[in-house]
Amino acid sequence: QVQLVESGGGLVQPGGSLRLSCAASGFIFSNYGMSWYRQAPGKEREWVKTITTVGNTVYNAAPVKCRFTISRDNAKKTLYLEMSDLSPEDTGVYYCHVQRGKTPYWGQGTQVTVSA
Repeated sequence: QVQLVESGGGLVQPGGSLRLSCAASGFIFSNYGMSWYRQAPGKEREWVKTITTVGNTVYNAAPVKCRFTISRDNAKKTLYLEMSDLSPEDTGVYYCHVQRGKTPYWGQGTQVTVSA
C-alpha cells in the first residue's frame, strides 16, 4: 500500500547542506499535499514544511523557512527537502508524511546529524 521511503540523510558539518528525498508509492502522488517533519532526541516530532498539490509552500514557525526548501517532482513521485546552512539544532530524524483521507502515513525517517 502506501509507502514513503526517505533518503539523503547523513553527517554534515555546521554550515553544510543536504538534500533529502522521499520516494512515494501506493497512491496518486500528485493528488496530495506532502510534508516533512523532524524529531530531535528527547523532543516531540515537529512540523517542518508542507507543499500543496499545486506547489505552494507552507512554512512552519521555526526558523527554517529561509534555509529549507520543499519541492516535489510528480513525474518521479518524489518529495524533496533542500537544507542549507545547517546547525546542530537541525539534528534529528526527518520524516516524510502524507495524509490520505483520514489516515496519516509516515516514512521510517532518515537521520540528519550536524556536527563538527
